[in-house]
Amino acid sequence: MEVMDESPDFVIKNKIIPSSSSTTTSPTSHNPHRPTRPRFPTHLDAPYISSSARIICEILAHASSDDIESALACTGIIPTPDLVHEVLQLSYDSPSSAVDFFRWAGRGQRLSPYAWNLMVDVLGKNGRFEQMWNAVRVMKEDGVLSLPTFASIFDSYCGAGKYDEAVMSFDVMSMHGVEQDVVAVNSLLSAICRQENQTSRALEFLNRVKKIVDPDGDSFAILLEGWEKEGNVEEANKTFGEMVERFEWNPEHVLAYETFLITLIRGKQVDEALKFLRVMKGENCFPTLKFFSNALDILVKLNDSTHAVQLWDIMMVFHGAFPDSLTYNMIFECLIKNKRVHEVEKFFHEMIKNEWQPTPLNCATAITMLLDADEPEIAIEIWNYILENGILPLEASANELLVGLRNLGRLSDVRRFAEEMLNRRILIYEVTMHKLKKAFYNESRSMRDIFDSLERRCKTSQM
Repeated sequence: MEVMDESPDFVIKNKIIPSSSSTTTSPTSHNPHRPTRPRFPTHLDAPYISSSARIICEILAHASSDDIESALACTGIIPTPDLVHEVLQLSYDSPSSAVDFFRWAGRGQRLSPYAWNLMVDVLGKNGRFEQMWNAVRVMKEDGVLSLPTFASIFDSYCGAGKYDEAVMSFDVMSMHGVEQDVVAVNSLLSAICRQENQTSRALEFLNRVKKIVDPDGDSFAILLEGWEKEGNVEEANKTFGEMVERFEWNPEHVLAYETFLITLIRGKQVDEALKFLRVMKGENCFPTLKFFSNALDILVKLNDSTHAVQLWDIMMVFHGAFPDSLTYNMIFECLIKNKRVHEVEKFFHEMIKNEWQPTPLNCATAITMLLDADEPEIAIEIWNYILENGILPLEASANELLVGLRNLGRLSDVRRFAEEMLNRRILIYEVTMHKLKKAFYNESRSMRDIFDSLERRCKTSQM
């Protein structure tokens, strides 16, 4: 970790922070694997910006470092705390100008702790760690150092891939008068886990620090989120086990439990997840409906209708209430895709009993699947429900019904439904009529006449 430079660069009310012209070099400049510095939003990207902030940001963007202070003084603008905060928030992309502005703003007033934290963040996010620590030293002298300052430092180091420096920053917190408590621990854990594939590093830190600071439920929740992001089921199991062993089952930790269950489901260990769900019920730890929705979404995308239905059954037991239309239709879609004929019928009846309508697309695909499975009565039941309840648009379901019945050789039913559709001015597609024509014409002379009559009506209705 960088040592704080004792040489003054400039003074704000007898306090020293680094100037933009400082020649100190960030250690990350020697790192060939340093992450690319992101482009930060500027005042040009801000949806709203005060007129004073816009004037100052324009000066910072175009004036040279030597001219910035005089240009700012000429504006006559008073750097109020809110204005200082606004300008600094828009100055991440130009840290040198931010320092010049900060120095100018602090000449006649004591800058707020939040302004100092913003300055530390601007320097850290730009890899100017020596300057950042110089600012920290001044904050310590002024008594405005706080945990948010170190949370910013942790995040900046981790974002630059400098994890050892982030941990060392935690180690020196107490030397700067900031307590090394569990909130600080969790701040560093979060900063590490926000980076890609670094949860094992966060676990290593927690295993070391828990000898002096007791972790809480959030500590393990952060790790579980990291394992979920990485898809590491094995490590998630270990972390979850330690969490339950340490804190027992606790309704306050339900969100962490949900993260663990999602990790299992994504890892295709659904049976294990369902087992834990049943245990949670016995421990009065009830997952949220959002968890069930997310879990069902994963299972639907995996076309795992078996586990989707099992999860659905558990969900009803947990909540004793009926989920929304989206959740119903997710499961209905999954059952249809997996051609679970009897489950589709059962689930359809449950949906309509609880007054949740299937989507037009699900209706059409269900009718197609059921007719392909030689279950015309259920398909017709769905069609009648569509008509009675006005589930629009009707055309897709109508045409699937006609083609499916035609494929089953039920031409009398085709005639009956086609006439009803024409009476209701429901569009019968040209491709559908072409398929029907072949079937009717191959059946008999009388059926040919019936089709010709339907075709004339169809053409008339479309005029």
